[in-house]
Amino acid sequence: MTEKTHHDVIIIGAGAAGLSAGLVLARARASVLLLDAGEPRNAPAAHMHGFLSRDGMPPAEFLAAGRREATAAGATIEPATVRGIERRDDGGFDVTLAGGTVEVARTLLVATGLKDELPGIPGVSERWGALVHHCPYCHGYEVRDRSIGVIGGAAREMSLKQAGLLRRYSDRVTLLTNSIELTPAERHYLGAFGIRIVDGTVSRLSGEVDGPVAVSLDDGHSLECEAVFIAPVPRPTDDLLRSLGCEADPRTGLVAVDAAGQTSVPGVWAAGNVVTPSAQVITAAGAGSASAIAINGWLLQQDIVAASAGRQSA
Repeated sequence: MTEKTHHDVIIIGAGAAGLSAGLVLARARASVLLLDAGEPRNAPAAHMHGFLSRDGMPPAEFLAAGRREATAAGATIEPATVRGIERRDDGGFDVTLAGGTVEVARTLLVATGLKDELPGIPGVSERWGALVHHCPYCHGYEVRDRSIGVIGGAAREMSLKQAGLLRRYSDRVTLLTNSIELTPAERHYLGAFGIRIVDGTVSRLSGEVDGPVAVSLDDGHSLECEAVFIAPVPRPTDDLLRSLGCEADPRTGLVAVDAAGQTSVPGVWAAGNVVTPSAQVITAAGAGSASAIAINGWLLQQDIVAASAGRQSA
């Protein structure tokens, strides 16, 4: 086990939040190390949307540009998986990587994102990010005026919201209830808004992976759609935060952070989808920037206190 350089900040995760934070901190002349496992949430998508000046940019190009900017400012980015984190006697952190190497930091920013738990419907995963989507704001405009199927699922309220939002993009929206039991009131307002309702359990998606989707039901009926939306269950990759003892919000169950991303553990911040599952790319980037400014202020305060104590003892 080899101990490496001490850093002001270690950022775990180099997506939009992590890279944005790395850029801000590196420009503030902090010593920054970004550790990235290389599993971005939006990797299956061909394009990202809603990011001012970057609308339609492929996610891989966006991340590559962010890496170039962060490293040009002085940040270091390494491909690595974090195995564990321990608090040091001096208040810092030992970050142990999968290979056994230990990196040391005064502060941490965890930006490890989340994983989308897709329903176990055959044909969904093969089309995920291409013809099967989850965010109307990210992909609704691209499928405007087309036939859209919304498959109900475990995230019940989100499924209903998807159907309502997508009706603004097309007058051919069908809600396939799947596992959802609709109340009479819900059926009324969905129908009044022009949303077709098809009851039944979805058994599979078929057809060409880049063409219309045939949504088959257990009763033998099928519906052809040009786009499909589902509401996957978000699973934040927050094991590291919880292992450090970060408190969770009792209402949401998510790791709790303040407006700048600071957790209940001194010296530990979190930003992006790991604590805000609904955050889009632009939102996550903004959260990373806010956390970076807060971290830099925290480091400054620590340095001032240390310098003051040194002068008094001299």
